[in-house]
Amino acid sequence: MRIDRLYTILKINMDIVPLAILVALITIFGGIGVYLAEHGHPGANITNLGDALWWAVVTIATVGYGDYYPVTAVGRVIAVFVMLGGIGIFVLLVGTLSQRRLQRAQSRLKSKGEPRLLGDETKTAIKNKIQEIEKLTEEVNRLLAVG
Repeated sequence: MRIDRLYTILKINMDIVPLAILVALITIFGGIGVYLAEHGHPGANITNLGDALWWAVVTIATVGYGDYYPVTAVGRVIAVFVMLGGIGIFVLLVGTLSQRRLQRAQSRLKSKGEPRLLGDETKTAIKNKIQEIEKLTEEVNRLLAVG
């Protein structure tokens, strides 16, 4: 991939880049934090950094396989923050994509042209036609009453 293409992709999706960075930071620091809280505790199943990072990825993605889970109070507090971070980032991503789609739809509608209000000449012409129709209706009613 050429660098100008990468630049174009990043420029278009610049509002998603901070979310991706936030996911990476929460995953890395959450995984390290859980590893530090869990690795020496008896009965812990997160005993190495690889397991902790896997747990963080699965947790922030809100999948939660259940193969690894924190057993200490500190590990569980970190888990809550990683879970809420994953949910919050997902909500922000959906909101960002929705906003982008609405802006595109709005710009398409504007490009088709604003609905124009009727001018004074058009209003006068319509009033004249209505008056003519009313006169014709009266004449038809008069003719029907005579006959």
